[in-house]
Amino acid sequence: MIAETVCSAVAAAGLGIAAVTAFRKRFLTAARIAAYALVPLGLVMTGVVQWAADTAFSPVAWAGFGVLGGAWLLFATTRAVERRRGRKGRAVGAAAQHDPVAPQASAPSLGPASRPTARPRTKPHAASGTDAADDFSDIEAILKKHGI
Repeated sequence: MIAETVCSAVAAAGLGIAAVTAFRKRFLTAARIAAYALVPLGLVMTGVVQWAADTAFSPVAWAGFGVLGGAWLLFATTRAVERRRGRKGRAVGAAAQHDPVAPQASAPSLGPASRPTARPRTKPHAASGTDAADDFSDIEAILKKHGI
């Protein structure tokens, strides 16, 4: 009974504010305020307020909310454990056994290699200085060209 009275008073106050806003030639804002003001009145007329009041003071309803919270907690926990294990559950493991593609085929190509790759061979520098002199001759030619 009190909830219905409060909702009706809020609706009446909101419609009054909407009327003042419309008087100030702000019709779009007034229409929006009127829409918000009519929501509590509509909730009272449909019986939602009475249902909410009955639910708020019902121990059975609160126990039901507790059961729903426990179910949600179980779902969240199992999902977190599944993510942490990398989804190596029974269903995924059975599907992997029947997979015709090798597990290495689905590995990313930019990941670490399973065996070392061959590097291109470069000429080793000899201690005699003939190869080293050939390497520096190009540099000397560039420096002479620029007058250095």
